[in-house]
Amino acid sequence: MARIGVKKTYKLFINGEFPRTESGRSYPVVGKGGVLLANACRGSRKDLRNAVQAARKAVAAWSGKTAYNRGQILYRIAEVCESRAGELAEELRRQGSSAADARKEIERVIDRWLYYAGWSDKYPQVFGSVNPVAGPYYNFTVPEPTGVAGIIAPEEPALLGLVSRIAPAIVGGNTVVAVTSESRPLAAITLGEVFETSDVPAGVVNLISGLKSELVPWLAAHMDVNAIDATGVTPDKLADVQKAAAENVKRYVHFDGDEIGWTDDRLSQSPYAIFEFQEMKTVWHPMGM
Repeated sequence: MARIGVKKTYKLFINGEFPRTESGRSYPVVGKGGVLLANACRGSRKDLRNAVQAARKAVAAWSGKTAYNRGQILYRIAEVCESRAGELAEELRRQGSSAADARKEIERVIDRWLYYAGWSDKYPQVFGSVNPVAGPYYNFTVPEPTGVAGIIAPEEPALLGLVSRIAPAIVGGNTVVAVTSESRPLAAITLGEVFETSDVPAGVVNLISGLKSELVPWLAAHMDVNAIDATGVTPDKLADVQKAAAENVKRYVHFDGDEIGWTDDRLSQSPYAIFEFQEMKTVWHPMGM
């Protein structure tokens, strides 16, 4: 008797758990030739609110970890991605990538986690400084995390684009609420399973699938989000996101991967991507006698 395969249920990833959307809605994800691949959760405003609350709750503990510890967790994410490389590549292939392109994308995903893991205890020395002052004081400028970052992932590359924006945000001590690719969300949602088994504390990364037209305005305008990464926003909507972000003076970030090239490692990964999610704090300290 032939075994009947169990079809995967794609859910959201919020606070280290896999809830269905509170709205009960879903939308079809199609592959080549319009073939139905799965029904993905159509996240709602309430789902975003829950994700932001989880991310805010996780900020203190995550930013308080040592840089070495955060780097080790990113390294563990890379390890788990490598162990599940075949599954992740298959998700990309089902959504339209060739087998060769899918393998290459997963290889870059793993390398990207490793790259930012290596920067975890180095970027403060690059961007911080000891400032000259006219007096018996030490004056230091050091980077510290912005807080909760909202990230809108690009449509393609669905997985590499998402990882390229999440990794620099979290390695710098921020927590993330990310809206996945709308047309190709399956590999990104599966990435939540990687986070859940990679020592990533609950709430540090939250993934919401759904329609960007419904989710992006609320994420950009949310008053408890400190930074918005509009990389996956279409050009005609960027001005709206900037206007919404200005309401509580969010840090605004935008990376044009389509123009620069997601697969060019020299251009699409950089310690400056970490710096985009940092605030600079200056500290004065009197010199000892």
